[in-house]
Amino acid sequence: MYQSDYPALLLNADFRPMSLFPLSLVSWQEAVSEVVRQRVAVVAEYDRIVRSPSREVRLPSVIALMRYRRSRRQVGFTRYNVFLRDRFTCQYCLLRLPASRLTFDHVLPRALGGTTTWSNVVTACGPCNGRKGASLAMLPATLPREPTARDLLRVRRTLPDRHLHRTWLDYLYWDVELEA
Repeated sequence: MYQSDYPALLLNADFRPMSLFPLSLVSWQEAVSEVVRQRVAVVAEYDRIVRSPSREVRLPSVIALMRYRRSRRQVGFTRYNVFLRDRFTCQYCLLRLPASRLTFDHVLPRALGGTTTWSNVVTACGPCNGRKGASLAMLPATLPREPTARDLLRVRRTLPDRHLHRTWLDYLYWDVELEA
């Protein structure tokens, strides 16, 4: 079993994720350790069991802190979040591509003093990024800005849930409209 297998979704004491972007996940080892220390409550489990010489434990898939902790309100500046903000679409040719075929582009190139910040980085495909280079000749379709967690959540809901365990969904989309 790999360390990245069976991550647990970490919820605050109010049962909201500690962070959505990036998603608050902890390794199964950390989750089990926190359960044993009684710092978290198990909300949902995987069908996987781990054993020690004196104990047998089902791996938690969702855990909640016993005490409320203030969470960070700002969205993390990560490659995934930039791609998500830009809907996995090159901001120059407007092609929607998988993350493996996308890269960052600095609107004001670093060679000209541009910084790696929300307001200067956009998603670009390799060919467009190469064509633009260190020039100011190409402008992105949408000017970059720092997104809110709500902005990213809105975009995230339009994407398939490939990497989300079914036990997490109730805690990630708690504010969506229910079907009648």
